[in-house]
Amino acid sequence: MTITQERAVPSTAVLECQGLSAGYGGTVVCRGLDITVRSGEVVALIGANGAGKSTTMLTVAGELAPISGRVSVLGSDKRAPLATLARRGLSYVTEERSVIMGLTTADNLRLAGVSADAACAMFPELRALLGRPAGLLSGGEQQMLTLARALARNPRLLLADELSLGLAPQIVARLLGVVRAAADTQNLGVLLVEQHVRQVLRVADRVYVMRRGQVMLEGTAAEIGADLDAVQRAYLSSGEQEESG
Repeated sequence: MTITQERAVPSTAVLECQGLSAGYGGTVVCRGLDITVRSGEVVALIGANGAGKSTTMLTVAGELAPISGRVSVLGSDKRAPLATLARRGLSYVTEERSVIMGLTTADNLRLAGVSADAACAMFPELRALLGRPAGLLSGGEQQMLTLARALARNPRLLLADELSLGLAPQIVARLLGVVRAAADTQNLGVLLVEQHVRQVLRVADRVYVMRRGQVMLEGTAAEIGADLDAVQRAYLSSGEQEESG
């Protein structure tokens, strides 16, 4: 089911999936996916646990080989590993916070090749934490550090899988607000997997709703939000079992 979009979207596609099927060891988890992300827009990928969202992200990021279909990342259809895609302008924030616990906040930034000033411009809260080991930061502070490292590299495409996992709503709003600002100011394309649906609808331009490995509904954030209760009943509470995200 597709809801007609009314919003004029940017013209440059940084991610295109056409008829994408993906999974593990030949077992199909996602099938027939058509997903597009353009420069300067935030696209949300939502669905119940097990709907296939994380499998989709891993395939786009080059960590899983597509079973069939087409994936174009940053203008290239040629499959490449995550390290190569990162050099081309992809940043990928996984659901596990990827800070190095034994290093200070400043050293985590230095290791990622980004300046402390650039990170602190996004999250001023990090300034007072630069000398503190990342393992002693709160969960929200660790996620700010993770996101700052990803965005300070000035990527062209950000994949973010469950930024909000285990965090308080006010921290979620803070993280999503920075993502929205980066899309607007850096012309960054963003694909977000997010469980805080109402929060993500406030910053997203468009939304894909997945159920049992397929996109069942798509539209603008305003269109999906206008009938969110029906969307939640139909697609977001189904207790999927295929995979963990």
